[in-house]
Amino acid sequence: MRIVSANLNGIRSATTKGFLDWMRQDGADVICLQELKAQAADMTPAFLNPEGYFGFFHYAEKKGYSGVGIYTRQQPDKVVTGLGIPEFDAEGRYLQVDIGNLSVVSLYLPSGSSSEERQTVKFDFMERFWPTLANLMQSGREVVICGDWNIAHNEIDLKNWKGNLKNSGFLPEERSWMTKVQQELGWVDIWRTLYPAVPGYTWWSNRGQAYAKDVGWRIDYHLTTPGIGGTAKASSVYKDQKFSDHAPLIVDYDFQV
Repeated sequence: MRIVSANLNGIRSATTKGFLDWMRQDGADVICLQELKAQAADMTPAFLNPEGYFGFFHYAEKKGYSGVGIYTRQQPDKVVTGLGIPEFDAEGRYLQVDIGNLSVVSLYLPSGSSSEERQTVKFDFMERFWPTLANLMQSGREVVICGDWNIAHNEIDLKNWKGNLKNSGFLPEERSWMTKVQQELGWVDIWRTLYPAVPGYTWWSNRGQAYAKDVGWRIDYHLTTPGIGGTAKASSVYKDQKFSDHAPLIVDYDFQV
């Protein structure tokens, strides 16, 4: 089973750069999208249901902002839209599909880089998302949470870590929270488990020559329950084409639903 996580930085923009064509050729079973930056009225039939896929979406109320989606080859048994927390659900940050004994989540955790106010929102989200993480782990189901977590966990996860110790995305509180998610709750970071010494950057600033020089951050993750996590065979970051400021994160699991 192949599952992809892709922050599109706008589904309309990414599509003009060939994302949907690539997605069909890649043939993943589930594709999790973040930053749709679109509302229902903006979605074309090709966006809603690409050939061979069912599409599900959680739009932000604010135009041109946030939003998550999931494409699946198999019709899900259940779709969960939002966390049940109104202020976060208004920003379109959580979508879950259940297929057999597997749940796949597309997550877009808030960024705190634009202001102190947004950093406060990010910390609030992290605190209030914790019970959902705990409940999913204890649900008895296999779960894959794909998405842009907006946190580089350790020094290996960003090129210029010394210069970002006081910046959102690499703050001690954020990194400690990510450690607890894994050590206290038991979530498995697939990339780091498979490749302990490979940076695995998935996002590059548009400033300067960050992409060309590979001055990146690893902020997109597959975090999984241990069962399906133990079946992960390989992972890759797709950089042959550039669809947005993020690159798709691909994981192949030896798992059947």
